[in-house]
Amino acid sequence: MTQTLTLSHDTVAILNQRSTPFAAVLAVKFAVFVTKMASRRHTRKALAQLEPWQLADVGLTPRQAHDESIRVFWKA
Repeated sequence: MTQTLTLSHDTVAILNQRSTPFAAVLAVKFAVFVTKMASRRHTRKALAQLEPWQLADVGLTPRQAHDESIRVFWKA
């Protein structure tokens, strides 16, 4: 199971406070972005490795899995 790191409203509010250094806010947002991209890449690589019967279990055809697995990681 892949988990995606996201910023909650509370976290965003804390990061947007004037006392939080700009570099810290930027670093956290960058870390979230990189984590999302890595998660997408990992998930799509795993999808490409599934057998047809496994794809059927999750409701995908081999063609759908192939189309998703070749998408670039920066596209949702």
